Amino acid sequence: MTDLQHTVLHDTHVASGARMVDFGGWHMPVNYGSQIDEHHAVRTAAGMFDVSHMRVVDVEGDAARTFLQKVLANDVAKLTTPGRALYSCMLNPSGGVIDDLIVYHFDARHYRLIVNAATAEQDIAWLGSAAAQGEFGVIITPRRDLAIIAVQGPQARARVWQAVAETRPATESLKPFSAADVETTGFGQLMVGRTGYTGEDGFEIVVPADHAPALWQALAAADVRPCGLGARDTLRLEAGMNLYGQDMDATTSPLDAGLAWTVDTRAERPFIGRDALASEAPRAFLGLILQGGGILRAHQQIHTRLGAGEVTSGTFSPTMQRSIGLARLPAGIAPGETVEVAVRDKRLAAEVVKLPFVRHGKILVEQPAAAGSAGTA
Repeated sequence: MTDLQHTVLHDTHVASGARMVDFGGWHMPVNYGSQIDEHHAVRTAAGMFDVSHMRVVDVEGDAARTFLQKVLANDVAKLTTPGRALYSCMLNPSGGVIDDLIVYHFDARHYRLIVNAATAEQDIAWLGSAAAQGEFGVIITPRRDLAIIAVQGPQARARVWQAVAETRPATESLKPFSAADVETTGFGQLMVGRTGYTGEDGFEIVVPADHAPALWQALAAADVRPCGLGARDTLRLEAGMNLYGQDMDATTSPLDAGLAWTVDTRAERPFIGRDALASEAPRAFLGLILQGGGILRAHQQIHTRLGAGEVTSGTFSPTMQRSIGLARLPAGIAPGETVEVAVRDKRLAAEVVKLPFVRHGKILVEQPAAAGSAGTA
């Protein structure tokens, strides 16, 4: 494991007894004992995740907005208030997803991207190449001096305010997908964003790396439960949120990944990949609930009345107590239909549902009766 990258919180995780695994070249905690308990802690109270393997990238310059309008499928011109953010895909010329990311607007000359860990280096190279080719004159700065802690759950904000009281005045009125900068006495300057990847409320906190361990300990003292990547995956899947490299990649169009809402074509804006998307016939991207025993997993084949599909992510849902999955399906397949999934040597029935499965602690889909059961599980 010595060749794996470490976040600044690595020693804190090890000292806390976390089970560490290789996650895309990073030595990261998968759980601290019970992944199920960590999952429920986020759904019912507050949990925190070290996501410092993700990369903060600042984009600055007089042409920063114009540049990002070129390289992102969503339109940063929507961001007119400092601190506002949006979710977008960054596409290649064939319309495939290079990465999905969040972009924050500070002012007309300064934006901040949060990109995925596995794609960070290629993202930075892609941005640099696009900036040079278009002669935009922007400065692209990977912020390796910053760490990120995500605090999620119905009590997350209150417990952040308990741990760092100075954050409350600036963040109490924050709307979702907004952020505020807060100067603190013990943890340096924090960027606190009301964003997350669990389907629950909360904050994602960008903190100077050298202050991250102290912030983690302060949050733990405020009864925020440390959580690993195992719970993060079950939470995001229940929330119907894509995972890059699994539900989409550079060969996948955002239209095939349920992300058409992130592609803004209202303005005559020639963003990279736009022409390729215009000629696409997208497939459906929906949820599945397995009706019987078994577990849905990525790459399982799906048999439908209109042809083949594929499970892109699957897991056992701790909230629903059912096996659920995200699926790419032929266009025309709709919620309410039943399909068959090849699980090992069997074809198992699954109901197609609209995403998400769970948000803000509530199950949003009607669960089909399990095979051999008289009622809903």
